[in-house]
Amino acid sequence: MFKKILIANRGEIACRVIKTARKMGIKTVAVYSEADKDARHVELADEAVCIGPAPSRESYLVMDNIIKACKDTGAEAVHPGYGFLSENEGFAKRLEEEGITFIGPKHYSIAAMGDKIASKKLANEAKVNTIPGYNDAIDTPEAAVEIAKGIGYPVMIKASAGGGGKGLRVAFNDKEAFEGFSACKNEARNSFGDDRVFIEKFVEEPRHIEIQVLGDGHGNAVYLWERECSIQRRHQKVIEEAPSPFISEETRKAMGEQAVALAKAVKYQSAGTVEFVVGKDQSFYFLEMNTRLQVEHPVTESITGLDLVEQMIRVAAGEKLSFGQSDIKRNGWSMECRINADDPYRNFLPSTGRLVRYQPPEEINGVRVDTGVYEGGEIPMYYDSMIAKLIVHGKDRLDAITKMRAALNEFVIRGIHSNIPFQAALMQHPRFISGDFNTGFIAEEFPHGFRASDVVPADDKLMDALATAVHRRYLDRAAGIYGQLEGHEVKIPTEFVVASGEPGKMEYVETTVNESARGYEVNVAGEIYKIDTDWNPGQIIYKATVNGKTISAQVERVGLFYRIQFDGVRVDSLVLTQAGAEMQKLMPFKEPPDMSKFLLSPMPGLLVDVAVTVGQKVEAGQRLAAIEAMKMENVLVATQDGVVAEVMAAKGESLAVDQQILRFE
Repeated sequence: MFKKILIANRGEIACRVIKTARKMGIKTVAVYSEADKDARHVELADEAVCIGPAPSRESYLVMDNIIKACKDTGAEAVHPGYGFLSENEGFAKRLEEEGITFIGPKHYSIAAMGDKIASKKLANEAKVNTIPGYNDAIDTPEAAVEIAKGIGYPVMIKASAGGGGKGLRVAFNDKEAFEGFSACKNEARNSFGDDRVFIEKFVEEPRHIEIQVLGDGHGNAVYLWERECSIQRRHQKVIEEAPSPFISEETRKAMGEQAVALAKAVKYQSAGTVEFVVGKDQSFYFLEMNTRLQVEHPVTESITGLDLVEQMIRVAAGEKLSFGQSDIKRNGWSMECRINADDPYRNFLPSTGRLVRYQPPEEINGVRVDTGVYEGGEIPMYYDSMIAKLIVHGKDRLDAITKMRAALNEFVIRGIHSNIPFQAALMQHPRFISGDFNTGFIAEEFPHGFRASDVVPADDKLMDALATAVHRRYLDRAAGIYGQLEGHEVKIPTEFVVASGEPGKMEYVETTVNESARGYEVNVAGEIYKIDTDWNPGQIIYKATVNGKTISAQVERVGLFYRIQFDGVRVDSLVLTQAGAEMQKLMPFKEPPDMSKFLLSPMPGLLVDVAVTVGQKVEAGQRLAAIEAMKMENVLVATQDGVVAEVMAAKGESLAVDQQILRFE
């Protein structure tokens, strides 16, 4: 067994590998860019080596620097994590030539499966079901259109070297095929250095289901059941679960056996994932094989009891698998939510900055948190937006959903925005709960993005009751302050009015509240809420028993308002006396300034392109600028026709949220 390994990655996956290595008694070496010098994985590892400046192309993607770090520290093996160099055959081969073990598949297996065109041909040879399509590289957009018409719309245009949702477009007509081909080709060239693009039939109402495989260097290979990954946004997975609520035992077995056949065909050694698209009739087709550890691997670990990182290390060290297919059992149900640094209320744009508060839920009762950040740390703009993975394990699917809802409610992140409200909303959506979804679920249910109004609370009076109880607790504390003048003590009313909603359109609800033995009894329009709690002002997590049911909400003061978040619902409420409510209704509403003549930066990031000049006429839909953050390029387009009056930001400038880029006449 190895004595020391180097982790050629960062963030939560680096921390995850370190955790297993420590359990196995193996020393670890972390590598880091200048932007990550204070990162959590650097602190956790036994040693750490700086490998270059912040941009990944100058640090985490530089093979020479990583190999030098191995030699300088005496690391015998490298675990690549996922992303970066994890599926780079050249890197695996270089390590082998240098006498360093790659904790992953052999370079020839990566080569065979990393090329989507070649992998599809191999899958056909291994008698794995494949999607109809054109498997050779396509040269021109005109040719792409003709091929797409021959296959029949809709089609999927994919970069051969693509992954992680990059280099992928769906086209429903000639125009989309033409434009999609060009966009994929450019994106693939910039992201992967390989601009080959192919086209295949797009399966409508598809499910994305993947099979976890594990092989060793002695010819053994097994499948560790499946993961349901259909809850996606723009081809990026949002929620994963194991097992799938959709497929039958027969389909599960058939998919697993085909995945193993493919793994054996390429002499696969390590953990890998064979991805399938599954139709509503349970027909399934090979998509691709990911020759690395997957982000969602913890759900497989939860239902099988296996540590996949440990298995990867043991296989790389030359050990045989210690179990066969019949030994792998399924236990319960597991789910994973990807917690990302993006703002769901601003079309999921990246959010960077300092984690002012970071308080994940307790890892008890089947809850697990894989993270690479800490309170007070920075979320840089140079890497992807995922900051943690929240995993739960329950006895069945409904139990897992219940645990996930509670854990999301208790996950506190402040200083940056996160997608937790969106995840919480998904967890209570009727279609998700029933298992009636496909990869188009988010696009269908949230066609205009995520808005607070999209989430309907299960009990619309509960938020008013909580706001009233919170306000009453504040008053109780104020009444107990020493030194009040006699005759002028704080008098606590029992009748209130809760005002909430958009400024200028607020709704008013009358409530009454009285103390009870362990909390408060709140009456909201005739509905009684018995709230037992020991919550105190200043605590963000509001744990309580409401009418016998245990809940966790998040509560904060925002000016005069109480901001309450629960199950994806966020409400800002004013709790007023009767007289205060009457005065509030008379308050004038100031309309926000008209910014329609400005192009504003929707997020913090680097302005990589300004596509227009002063005096230029622009049309609706025309490209105006591009901003880069967290490995994603966001193109800003004109919403209406106009003339550019002023360019207010220069290419290469770091922008803040709502910073002015252009002014129109």
